[in-house]
Amino acid sequence: MENQVAKWWDKLGKPQYGGEIVVRSVRDILNFDPYNGAHLTQLYTAWLERPFSEDWTLDPAVFDYQTMAPNQYMKGLLAESWEFTDPRTFVIHVRKGIHWQNLPPVNGREFTADDIVFHFHRLLGLGSGFTKPAPYHATVASFRELKSVTAVDRYTAVFKWSTPNPEFILETMVTNHNPTLAIGPREVVEKWGDLGDWHHAVGTGPFMITNFTPGVAADMVKNPDYWGHDERYPQNRLPYVDKLRMVVIKDEAEALAYMRAGKIDAVDGVSSKNAREMLKTNPEIVQIPIPSGGSIDPRNDRAPYNDIRVRRALQQALNLPAVAKTYYNGTADPYPSSISSRHMSKWGKGWGFPYDEWPQDLKDEYAYSPEMAKKLLAEAGYPRGFKTNVVADAAADLGLLQVIKTYFAAVGIDMDIRTLDSAAFIPFVETEKKHDALVFRMGGSLHRAHEPLRQLTMFQTGTSSNPHSMVSDPVFDGFFTKAIAATSVDEVKQIFRDANEYAARQHFAVSLPQPVQYSLVQPWLKGYHGQFGSICWSPPSFSFYMARFWIDQKLKKSLGH
Repeated sequence: MENQVAKWWDKLGKPQYGGEIVVRSVRDILNFDPYNGAHLTQLYTAWLERPFSEDWTLDPAVFDYQTMAPNQYMKGLLAESWEFTDPRTFVIHVRKGIHWQNLPPVNGREFTADDIVFHFHRLLGLGSGFTKPAPYHATVASFRELKSVTAVDRYTAVFKWSTPNPEFILETMVTNHNPTLAIGPREVVEKWGDLGDWHHAVGTGPFMITNFTPGVAADMVKNPDYWGHDERYPQNRLPYVDKLRMVVIKDEAEALAYMRAGKIDAVDGVSSKNAREMLKTNPEIVQIPIPSGGSIDPRNDRAPYNDIRVRRALQQALNLPAVAKTYYNGTADPYPSSISSRHMSKWGKGWGFPYDEWPQDLKDEYAYSPEMAKKLLAEAGYPRGFKTNVVADAAADLGLLQVIKTYFAAVGIDMDIRTLDSAAFIPFVETEKKHDALVFRMGGSLHRAHEPLRQLTMFQTGTSSNPHSMVSDPVFDGFFTKAIAATSVDEVKQIFRDANEYAARQHFAVSLPQPVQYSLVQPWLKGYHGQFGSICWSPPSFSFYMARFWIDQKLKKSLGH
């Protein structure tokens, strides 16, 4: 009788099996091992799965998953359930009946709590022969609070934390979209030393990689023995599609040409200008608006940007409303932001620090005033301005950067733009920290779409979240310390709000307009409505969603593809 009750997803049609999904990656695929961190574009989330995932049955009208989700909207994946046995003890109950892919050297054995334990021991140096955390994870503030991980039986993993804050633990373990939570097999590490070679890729997930050409594409096929079923249609075994392909296309115009030809099923991060052009030529292609953001990140640890007057001058040299109106044709949010964006309003009342709640004196510090910018520069010892440079990811919006260059020049700041391909940008800036002035990358330090406590690490001393601005401020560091010691959500909200205001007043980074970018989707791709981390940009939920998306092959054929 229950099956006869109408569900919100009935309007999407009944899923079909077969076909292939092709999506675009804007960057080279560089990483196949969670040990190397999430800051490298990777694909391992196609075959490695996380303990937790989004609720596939949740109506997008309630929460659309276009940003990070609060933990109340998350469900178990490899984990069947979880609980706190005391404020510092988090327990994962592993789902029974999950098996690794039937590939050597794992050969289809059952997934157990020991796999979870080994994964975290390896990443964090907590045991199983590992005494030091992976270089990337040594700087991840969240996991510094994790003290031990043990398996008390075949299906129960116990995590001991130094913090009693359940919100922090849930954000780190459940809500966290960091792809490094994808669990890899012990046998592969023991035989080959790591998971870095795609030829050795084995997971519990719905897809298996069959070919990889660096800088070109990766091809995957369905795992015939995959354990998962569709939560909307529990009788349906996943995945629906037979093949999955990710193609590397860095140029947006080229990617859109592929969309027009029906050779790609979805493209993320399309500018509003190009989306409007696509609407004219191909109105059948579905357009999904997605809030975006970015910042100019100065090195706060080096002159001239270790002077707050210089950082504030950069901000007041920019006319954000004019940029939003002219460059983005009125589609961007023209107001400045601190570390959290307006997306935090989706978490509920009290989260974040929206511009309309800013005190007037703070708003004044972000108002366009080239006269004040020049005055501040003169007070800092630069009456004639100075020369500087910005290192930019070539995949970012370089047109916007040219607009910023013009504004800076008007107050005497001569900015040289140095672009690097993503493969070179990541080690140069984020790993080796060779940049000496400014950094530009969409999704920079400000208005992030991360969990609140993770956002508190954006300017925390020495963390992996702070590679651009290199801030070292004991006051800001203290917010994280206070937050993890908090014992109520309301207390965390207040600390998060105060941290946002402090970061804004310190001008750690230069706020830019918050544009709307678009996901373009072929009408025959069903299930996708812009879910965060499902298509590109190091997709943490790649296998979860790709197993559940399906192709309406009749519609595709009727449209000539």
